[in-house]
Amino acid sequence: MSKLSTFRDIAAFIALIGSALAQQRQPLSNFDRDRAQGILQVISSEIKKHYYDPKFHGVDWDAKVAEAKLAIAKTDSLNMAMSHIAAAIGSLHDSHTFFIPPQHAYKLEYGFLYQMLGNRCFVTQVRPKSDADAKGLKRGDEIVTLNGYNVTREDLWSMQYVFNILRPQPGLHLRLRDPAGNEQQVEVLAKTRIGKKVMDLTGGGGASDIWDLVREGETDEHLMRARFEEYGDILAIKIPEFFFSASEVGSMMGKARKHQGLILDLRNNPGGSVETLKYLVGGVFDKEIKIADRVGRKETKPEVAKPMHDRFSGKLVVLVDSNSASAAEVFARLIQLEKRGVVLGDLTSGSVMEAKHYDEQMGSDTVIFYGASITESDLIMSDGKSLEHVGVTPDETLLPTAQDLASGRDPVLARAVEILGGKITPEAAGQAFPYEWRPE
Repeated sequence: MSKLSTFRDIAAFIALIGSALAQQRQPLSNFDRDRAQGILQVISSEIKKHYYDPKFHGVDWDAKVAEAKLAIAKTDSLNMAMSHIAAAIGSLHDSHTFFIPPQHAYKLEYGFLYQMLGNRCFVTQVRPKSDADAKGLKRGDEIVTLNGYNVTREDLWSMQYVFNILRPQPGLHLRLRDPAGNEQQVEVLAKTRIGKKVMDLTGGGGASDIWDLVREGETDEHLMRARFEEYGDILAIKIPEFFFSASEVGSMMGKARKHQGLILDLRNNPGGSVETLKYLVGGVFDKEIKIADRVGRKETKPEVAKPMHDRFSGKLVVLVDSNSASAAEVFARLIQLEKRGVVLGDLTSGSVMEAKHYDEQMGSDTVIFYGASITESDLIMSDGKSLEHVGVTPDETLLPTAQDLASGRDPVLARAVEILGGKITPEAAGQAFPYEWRPE
């Protein structure tokens, strides 16, 4: 399952901001135009071959590709050429089918994080000593507009995709509302980290770019580890994504078995591996469980999890939010359908398909990477429904307020402890699982 979140209507959003993208142009040489056409051809072919619905939800795929090809032939902007490819793929309105453009020769970091809480968007983290920090952004500030566009749950991912991945912005213009209701406009400048548009993987001179990739992987491994907090006879486990082995999940359950209550915190968890999903399901059920039916291009197959030998059998609470996606959503919904525990928090993102990343490249010694995520199966739960564009509605909806964010309180975790028979304050709960920034 993809690590990215929902993909609402990127085609419409790109059309809306097309003129702005064209103004921020990188001149398009004949070489780059041919390269863009080649990228379009490769990815459109992969989608035609692998997409789970051969009818493309009624979309005339060949016509969309032809439109993109013509648009690329006419544009004089490399940014818009890449945008036309993304817009064609976005016409499928599929959360897990999207374009991964060639990397830019730089990475931009804006120094703050934000997400939807209910139907409002809030700043959730601000990096110390960043421009966002210097400009006075605070946790709990509501983002009313982003680069002039109203921020909604339906559009946020499209905006993030365009502004962060497809066309990284040197700064973000925000209209903010603080917890007291005061509004201000702020321009937050990104910190630029210079990278390389192409990667040298030959290892010449002992300075191969491959070691940069290795170091990034080591950092990811640290940041994506499971973390634990104990509250008497209750254990809370923060699971940042679904990429753990059977032995790692078994170790989690080994710690959990020493407690009567377990909280699995899947907030901000974008999903991940189907195998990890199976392991986690097997770690909390005492019988074989059908997770969902995988409805593919040619056949339908059940996805089944077998119980672990040493599983956790106590009381269970699962925490979710608007950034819980994919496998995290499937796990939460399964807990509801099987009446295994309580799901607490916010409506999830509604991006639940099973996809495969197709990594492509141009060149040999110096390589330009690009690719696409392509949905290969829909997932139909035991109630006969898909979670795509729907999400999981918690058994108990509970959202942090702007004041909670500003004060570092976590009422959701505190409530989970209370459901399991314990008691902690939201202030104490807010001390668990502090956010860790990637090293600069």
